[in-house]
Amino acid sequence: MDVPNPVLIGDSVSIGRGQPLALIAGPCVMEPNDLTLRIARKLLEIRDELGIPLIFKASFDKANRTSRSSYRGPGMEEGLRIFERVKSETGLPVTTDVHETAQAASIAEVVDLLQIPAFLARQTDLLEAAAATGRPINVKKGQFMAPWDMKHVVSKVVESGKGAGILLTERGTTFGYGRLVNDFRAIPQMQSTGAPVVFDATHSVQLPSAGDGFTTGERAMVPTLVRAAVAAGCDALFLEVHPQPDQALSDGPNALRLDD
Repeated sequence: MDVPNPVLIGDSVSIGRGQPLALIAGPCVMEPNDLTLRIARKLLEIRDELGIPLIFKASFDKANRTSRSSYRGPGMEEGLRIFERVKSETGLPVTTDVHETAQAASIAEVVDLLQIPAFLARQTDLLEAAAATGRPINVKKGQFMAPWDMKHVVSKVVESGKGAGILLTERGTTFGYGRLVNDFRAIPQMQSTGAPVVFDATHSVQLPSAGDGFTTGERAMVPTLVRAAVAAGCDALFLEVHPQPDQALSDGPNALRLDD
């Protein structure tokens, strides 16, 4: 397979072989009262201070919440308007989830990097629809998948002949009930497909469905896992951040404090 590496995101961020470590960061879900834009502005300041390539992420719909009553986000139409504001005011490239094939083309009109959620990593029609947009794709390895099985995901995208590049993301593997673990061999194993590999530290510390109808997490473990992933040679980091994680409307227990 001829896998594009490095992968260009927007006009400014290149992830992969020979490129500096990049960061994908933002809130788990878009929240009311311009919080998404305020987080993006703060991340822009952090980017300028650290000199690290940055892609802004947020979800307009969390379609896989544990409970039906959990907050899901503003929806696609409003979410894309928010992304347009983020891009206009910060100049940052942006990324978000695609859950259904019918969403891909509309999302790609605004969003620079299409993200395939871990639970949907094997959905052939979704992968091909995302690739057909001509945007690069970031596929999160399913919690139920071996890292070497991601070569089949890469094949589906590359052999469609339409993609602009693919990233693979390690985000933990199911270990019993309500627990994820990281095997850092997954980073070089997935890099052997030819695709750059992202390490998602904040989802890796999730304790899925460990709360009463919600997912909890171990935020304190994020710095340790990040250091290990960088030492193992990952091409980018993925961090969900929030100014007040304990008040976040989704994934607060595993989100990193924005000031950190």
